[in-house]
Amino acid sequence: MPRVTLTDVARAAEVSVATVSNALNGTGRMAEPTRARVRATAAALGYGEPPPRTLALAVTTYGTLSWDFAGIPFYARAISAATAAAHRRGYALIALPAAPAETLWRTLPLAGAVLLDSPPHDPVVRVLRARGLPLVFDGRPARLGAREAWVDNDHRATTHEVLDHLAARGARRIALVAGPGEEHYTRSCRAAYEEWSAVRGNAVRVVPLEFADTGGHTLDALLTGPGRPDAVYGVYDPCGRRLLDAAARCGLRVPEDLLVVCASEDPAYETTTPPVSTVTLAPHRTARAAVSALADLVEGAPGGTGQTIEAGLTPRQSSLRGTATPWAVQGG
Repeated sequence: MPRVTLTDVARAAEVSVATVSNALNGTGRMAEPTRARVRATAAALGYGEPPPRTLALAVTTYGTLSWDFAGIPFYARAISAATAAAHRRGYALIALPAAPAETLWRTLPLAGAVLLDSPPHDPVVRVLRARGLPLVFDGRPARLGAREAWVDNDHRATTHEVLDHLAARGARRIALVAGPGEEHYTRSCRAAYEEWSAVRGNAVRVVPLEFADTGGHTLDALLTGPGRPDAVYGVYDPCGRRLLDAAARCGLRVPEDLLVVCASEDPAYETTTPPVSTVTLAPHRTARAAVSALADLVEGAPGGTGQTIEAGLTPRQSSLRGTATPWAVQGG
């Protein structure tokens, strides 16, 4: 692995290479605060020391918003699997908070980073690319650098599988809970839903999930009034519980009046009333693959590649109303 260079320190401190050299050697004319800042940056990056064997994992979906992603089963499984995978390759792994200060990204001694659910124009990506660090994305970025790779599920195929399942169980007005995030996962699920709906003649209805609304009260409007959906697919972990709560308040029975599926790794959905059908995105497998790809990049492998990990639907009572029935394709 490459050692930290004067150029790396200059990028992180936002000064010239000559300024770094003068600051570290005690030469040249500069303000003492500048000299102190450059020296502190060099020390933080480990300049002059062996290259770091530390990898970072971060979730940057919501920019500067601070939130407890580690408390969500999907991310908890990903962090655990990523840590074990890093240890197997001889690296330490740190899970960074959702909204760390930019100075932390500029100075933390890292060999590379795994970024989960990175949105378009991610400022963290900009900082890490400026440092020349290898990156692996869980989710597909708009572009890949020479020392970058991605790992992802086939969200189009998975979304179509869920919608086909709901349609086969008699659903004719299927809504999607997706947003407010604009990361690749949410955008892909929404695009697949709209594509499927256009072919099947399903009226498109997409509503965001308000994460602070733990009781799901903002979903009540979706489940009331004429034209209410008879099935909902929620692409986030809390969707299942919140849809069950909202259905109960609105006098709807699940699955008799409303079919429900959500994407979640939480085993507690097996014991809700009724048990909720879930989609697993296999975060333990994607995280292992991402860390393995990152370690390869750090150790000199070429980048610009991707890997697809299979997701899967587990049907339970919440989406198993009646017997399977066909839904004809528009024009068929």
